[in-house]
Amino acid sequence: MTFLAPLLALSLAVAPPPGGDVPWEPIPSAGIETSGPLQTEAISTRRFKIVFTPRAKGSAQVLARELEPMRDDIASLLGRDWPGVTEVRVGFGREEYEALSLPGGAPPPWAIALAYPGRNIMLVEATSLTTLDGPLTLRHELVHVALGQFGKVWPHWFQEGLAMELTGERKWQLEQVATLTRAVTQDRVYDFDEISERFPQAQESVDIAYAQSAAFVEFLRARHGSGAFQRLIDRVEQGDNFEKAFGAAFWVPLSMEEEAFKKDLPRRYPWWPLLLSGGTVVWAVMSILLVMGWARRRREVRELRARQLKVETLHEAARRLLGGAPANEDDAFEYLPYAGTQTPWVVNIVQFSEPERDEKTSKDERSVS
Repeated sequence: MTFLAPLLALSLAVAPPPGGDVPWEPIPSAGIETSGPLQTEAISTRRFKIVFTPRAKGSAQVLARELEPMRDDIASLLGRDWPGVTEVRVGFGREEYEALSLPGGAPPPWAIALAYPGRNIMLVEATSLTTLDGPLTLRHELVHVALGQFGKVWPHWFQEGLAMELTGERKWQLEQVATLTRAVTQDRVYDFDEISERFPQAQESVDIAYAQSAAFVEFLRARHGSGAFQRLIDRVEQGDNFEKAFGAAFWVPLSMEEEAFKKDLPRRYPWWPLLLSGGTVVWAVMSILLVMGWARRRREVRELRARQLKVETLHEAARRLLGGAPANEDDAFEYLPYAGTQTPWVVNIVQFSEPERDEKTSKDERSVS
């Protein structure tokens, strides 16, 4: 996956509700409520109104084809569709994108998409749709919009965790696994009460908040199944607050599940994957190769010494057998064609020579002849 920010999750955001309790109704595209003056046009589908600037027209036409089936997929995962027509605002470039935001709800500098869940509006920067992450970005924001239409009591960690779980983002993000592993190792995991209203601003801290939110929702889904989440939405739609709805849907208090999750973290996120994160992997591979090279060299040295000992043993045996040094000591070894090692190839163990004859024996032999 490509990275438009340190984490894909950090490219997505949920805007805080605009100030005041004044009811808001969609207004025509020619005069939509924005943070800056812009000329806009609109395309309508069955459940979407796509508002766009002239430069973002091509992206808007693509969205008109893709948003309806995408909404069907999310509604299937949630067990229901959300009510109303969702307005999607598309601007080309950062300036248009920010100008299309609602007054008082400007996107953070790192966000390429923004949801206003209570207003059934989402904001998208057109060029982000051309990346591999474009479909994930849209699905993520649509989950936020859906939750906003089902109720207003969702903790921030639940919104982000469920959006990442339903879009499948976390399955492709090893960085989130490494982030949570570091947080567990350093005892920096948040209590969920601390990230219910909003996430921290510091980059490393917000990474931890996203990672643990996604991991907790994944943990809940594995233990209780998708049906528990659908029951949770039912209870919130009926007016229950989140903790009461959670207990009724999951048949266990939220605090107990949070405790079980935290106890399970060291097992699920041990320290060793940190060796494979970031630049550490290079040093880990180099260290492994160095150890392998050292072990191989040590084995070769042992083998060489064993061969040398064998040579010395054979040479000594030859000396004892001959009663002295071999006749031609220079030829005691034949050198193999690789340098630095002498290995016995031919050992002059026996040399034949005629015995010396005394002078009398020689004279007798001459007289006979």
